[in-house]
Amino acid sequence: MRKLFSIILAALQLSACSVLSGINWNSQGLASAAGKAITAAGISDAQIVELSRQTIQSLDAQNTLAPASYQQRLARLLKGVNEIDGIPVNYKVYQTNEINAFACGDGSIRVYSRLMDVMSDEELVAIIGHELGHVRHQDTKKAIKNAYLAAAARDVVASADSYGAIASYLLGDIGEALVSAQFSQSQEYKADEHGFQFAIDRGYSPHSMENALNKLLELSGSSSSSIVTHMFADHPKTEKRVEKMKKAADNYKK
Repeated sequence: MRKLFSIILAALQLSACSVLSGINWNSQGLASAAGKAITAAGISDAQIVELSRQTIQSLDAQNTLAPASYQQRLARLLKGVNEIDGIPVNYKVYQTNEINAFACGDGSIRVYSRLMDVMSDEELVAIIGHELGHVRHQDTKKAIKNAYLAAAARDVVASADSYGAIASYLLGDIGEALVSAQFSQSQEYKADEHGFQFAIDRGYSPHSMENALNKLLELSGSSSSSIVTHMFADHPKTEKRVEKMKKAADNYKK
């Protein structure tokens, strides 16, 4: 909230000045910055869905789809998963050497082919359940708000004529927020719990989430892929997550 008000205040103060310390400020760019900051404060669920839809369209255009065998495997694993909080789901696999997966507020689930290569069915289902947990717990909504604020902050800087033309790549910001988001430890714990239950509900072992985390922890030593570096680089915290999921699985079996 403090960052929000700082951006709005800076934009409004600068827009009142045609020249500040020898720099000419573009009022249109500053208004854009203030507008984005205000929008971030009150963004609605409907806006999240629309922004997600537009961002996914952009990401789909930038990525190559994996062969049919990947799409068929994902469809089999997610059979019967028809909605996220009432929004119809759609899913695709991107052909890439990165290890990643994400879900967003318009019902889109995107999985990277390399993740499918290294994960068993139960581990993959747990990871997808983890990503769905971030959506259901509104972590994704918060990430999109942060993307809006990042765009607002850049608009303030770009509004100085000497810094070049105004450039606001909002969909790029949101795409980055979806693909490479870093969540708090408590958010990750809750998403792990969601993945744990999601795998069980799909008929898989209660150890599915534990096994998936262990595998990603092992990969973190040699991989630079998004999901590994952003979610699992901190070994002590990840090891605690593994312990929590093992305890949850043991308790479930009792």
